[in-house]
Formats: sequence, C-alpha cells, structure tokens
Amino acid sequence: MDWAMVFAALGIGVVVGLTGMGGGALMTPMLVLGFGVSPLTAVSSDLITSAVMKPAGSIVHARYGTVHWRLVLWLMIGSVPAAFCGALIISAVGELTGVQAFVKTALGAVLLLAASLLGFRAFIGMRNRARERRDGTSTQRSDTADVPVKIVPTLIVGVVGGLMVGLTSVGSGSFIIIALMMLYPLLSMNRLVGTDLVQAVPLVFAAAIGHLFFGDVHWEIVIPLMIGSVPGALIGARFSSVLPSGIVRRALALVLLAAGLRLLNVDITWTIAAVAVAFVAATFGWMGLRKANGLEPTWHQEHKNHPEENS
Repeated sequence: MDWAMVFAALGIGVVVGLTGMGGGALMTPMLVLGFGVSPLTAVSSDLITSAVMKPAGSIVHARYGTVHWRLVLWLMIGSVPAAFCGALIISAVGELTGVQAFVKTALGAVLLLAASLLGFRAFIGMRNRARERRDGTSTQRSDTADVPVKIVPTLIVGVVGGLMVGLTSVGSGSFIIIALMMLYPLLSMNRLVGTDLVQAVPLVFAAAIGHLFFGDVHWEIVIPLMIGSVPGALIGARFSSVLPSGIVRRALALVLLAAGLRLLNVDITWTIAAVAVAFVAATFGWMGLRKANGLEPTWHQEHKNHPEENS
C-alpha cells in the first residue's frame, strides 16, 4: 500500500467535498507529476476512482430534490456515448502515434481550460449577485421551478464534456457546470450543482468502462486512491457549510494553472512566474470587478452574505 498516495488522495477528496469540483483536475496531474505515473494509467485509474466517489454526492442531492431530471437525461444522451468514445480515441491514437504523449498534452490543455473556467464561474456568480442586488431578481431562481430544457445546446455540452472526461478524466465538474450556468441562469446554484453531480455518475461510469477495455487501469493505484479520496470527500462535504470554499477555489485555479503548464513541458521557472503573475492580476482584477459591480471588496462580506456558495 502506497500511503503517500492515500494521504494525497485524502487531501484531494477534501477539496472535492468542499467545492464540488477538482477531482480529476487534481488527481490525474498529482499522479503524473507527483508519483511518476504514466498519463494514460493516471487517467484510467482516476476514472475508476471517480466512479466510486461520484454517487455519494448525487444521492444526497436526489434525496433533497435539487436535481433537474430532464436536464440530466439530455446531458446523458450526449455525454455517455461521447465519454466511451474518448477511450476509443485514445486506443486509436495509441496505435498510430503514441498514446502517452497525446494524453499528457490533452490533459495539460484541459487543465488550463479548467483554471480559466474556475475564474469565469466566479465572475458569473459575482455578476449575478450584483444584478440581484440592483434589480431584485433573486426570486426568479428556484429549486423547484420547471425550467425548460434547451435540447440542442444541452446535447452539445454533453458531447463535449463527455469527450473531455473520456480523454483526460477532467471536465464533469468544471466545463459542464460552467456551461449549465450560462444556459440556465434561472436555476439555483444548489440545483445546478445537484444536476451536474447526478449527470456525472453515468458519464464517469461510461468513461470508466471504456478505460477498463481500452485504457490502462492499475489496481495498485486505484485502491489507495479510493481509500483516501472517499473519506476525504465526506470530510470536505461535512465542513463545506462553514469553511470559505471560495478561497479554496482560487487556490485550486492556481494549482491547475501550474499543473497544466508543467504537463505541457513549460520550464519550472516560467511556470512559477506565470502563477505569480496570475495571482497578482487575479487579486487586483477581482477587487476592481467587485467595486465596479457595487459589491464589497473583501471575501469576508461575500461569505457572510452568500454562505450557500460553500455548499
């Protein structure tokens, strides 16, 4: 048993429980960069682990009724076959050019996209809060309203998200929920998160099955990941209502930026410089955006007024 891997997975599980995202985006690069696991093995093993972790959170949301089931259905129609096809594409690429280099490059690019989407998600949330405060529109969002499904855009989101997960194990908790926020602005955040978690279960299962057939699953890696990540996710979920997950998300974006650059073979010096510049730019840029939208400049007030964001 690799106990270092167990404790690393425990920490990642806590982040997932706190924020609802970051599982594949952290687990796979941790295996590649921290433990020297080959990219394909890391993706395959992480997907098997996620197939065990994902159902827990989805059951809670289903029990509390914060799931838009018709939206889940149309997302599944697009994402499930696409996720399985992601493993097929990896198999085909491996025969032609070298699967490890392909997966590593794809993973690095998707991590950079995920880091950008984290910032975009925060911006959308901040803009919506400012609009609610200015126009009094908060009552339009609901955990129970029957918001109609936009079928074609939802199918496209499912297909793109499914391919991303099948190729890199990243996307179910980053790309898809951002797209849902843009397509369905009247859904409450709780319902968006619940819908995303539930649709991720069959998506990850399809990708995991594909990687069992065409990937490179190593059970000596999967078992330590499960032992650490499952209790970690439960611990994170337990404290998600009292800890400032917004701060965790911002740190996560910087970690994803660094991991993505390193997977794309960017020199460590330039990676550190890029992360430092991103931190400074994001800090002052965020303060300016909040001020421009008439919101308080500190996370303390934001957390006090909107504790539901930590769920």
